[in-house]
Parts: sequence; structure tokens; C-alpha cells
Amino acid sequence: MSSVTGHTALVTGAASGIGLACARALSEAGAKVHLVDLDPGVRDIASEIGGVGHVLDLTEPVDALPAEVDVLVNNAGVQHVAPIHEFPAERFSAMVELMLGAAFRLTRHVLPHMYSRGWGRLVHISSVHGLRASAFKSAYVAAKHGLEGFSKVAALEGAPHGVTSNCVAPGYVRTPLVEKQIADQARVHGISEDDVSSQILLQRSAIKRLIEPSEVADAVLWLCDNSFVTGTSLAVDGGWTAQ
Repeated sequence: MSSVTGHTALVTGAASGIGLACARALSEAGAKVHLVDLDPGVRDIASEIGGVGHVLDLTEPVDALPAEVDVLVNNAGVQHVAPIHEFPAERFSAMVELMLGAAFRLTRHVLPHMYSRGWGRLVHISSVHGLRASAFKSAYVAAKHGLEGFSKVAALEGAPHGVTSNCVAPGYVRTPLVEKQIADQARVHGISEDDVSSQILLQRSAIKRLIEPSEVADAVLWLCDNSFVTGTSLAVDGGWTAQ
């Protein structure tokens, strides 16, 4: 039996990719799962796995979401690639607000419940780019580095209340977001999508394949089941950060 059995979980960016894989894994482990996404299709997806769907722009207030949450998975994210001097300022601010600001506001929203019960799990889906940088990804890298720091603060504050806080930092995951990047770069560079994966995306990964969303979800569940692991970042990156 998993530690999440009988608990309530909330996963953001849950209509596809990592978020959906996490929601499925938590549901299969016996948790009641709330799925949050900007995509209205999240309601049907939630019904399919026995959860509850919420359509919300996470750059807006989160008060409409349930606060009685025992497991929070902050996953929602977007990507925009451009050199700093050409990066739209409003785009930078919006990305940081979605990936870092929303994580803060949701954590703040659910912590009183976790503290009152003496148990809680905060899992933030960071990225290898929360530990390393790549050119042309200033907003994404800044937001993910900030998320790593925020998670450590939450770990220190939450420890006396039975609440752990950790990050999962994957490399490139087989998600719609990454598959779109592969297709776009194939067109820009005039090479095949396979060559984009091997020559560009996986250049710094020792294991030359994309990570599956289910593998990230496995890491999330592992962190939920461990009460002594907190304030850390679990790199699921194929050896990228070993260099």
C-alpha cells in the first residue's frame, strides 16, 4: 500500500504529458486526484481516471481550487526559446509566474491543511534546467532554478509539521511539448527528427533516449512514499548532470 492511499492529491498541467502520468499513478495508488489544466479537456480526462477536473489559468488566483490537499504536484509549464535580447519581457514574466509564482501560491493554499494533519507531500516538477542552463531558455531556466530554491525553503519550514518538499528534475521527456520542439528544430535545421533528438536534445545525456512520462511519475510516487527525503532534487536525467 502506498503512502498516498486514501489521501487527496492535486496535479497541475494534468491534461497531458508528465502531469497526466502523475495523476494516473496517484489514482492507481489509491489517492483521490484533482487534475488542473488550462485545457477544458482535462474534465473528460479526469473522469476517465476517476478524478476531478478543474479548468484554470494558473497565472490567476487559485482560491477556487480545493485546499484540503495532502499531495501537491506542481507540474504546469511552458517553453519559449529566444535569445535574451529578443525575449519578450511580458512572455518572460508570464512564464515565471506560471512555473514559480503558481507553485508558491498553490503551496501557500494547501499548507494549512497539511500542517493541521501533520502530513503532506510537495513535489515540484523541475527540470535538468533547474540544475543546469542552456542558451536561449532564460525564462524557463530562471523559473526552474527558482523552483528548486523555493522547494528547499518549503522543506525547512514543513519538516516540523510532517510535510516534505522535493523536486524531480527530468531531462527531455516524451511529451507533446518536447515533440513539438523536435519537429520545430527539424524544420529549422533541415535535419530529421531522429537527428534532432540524438544531436541536439540528447547531446549531454549519457542515456540516449527520451524519458517516458511514467518514469517521472514513478519518481514522484517514490518521493511521496519516503518521509525522510526532503529538500532535495531527484535528477531523472540520464546522466546529464553527472558531467
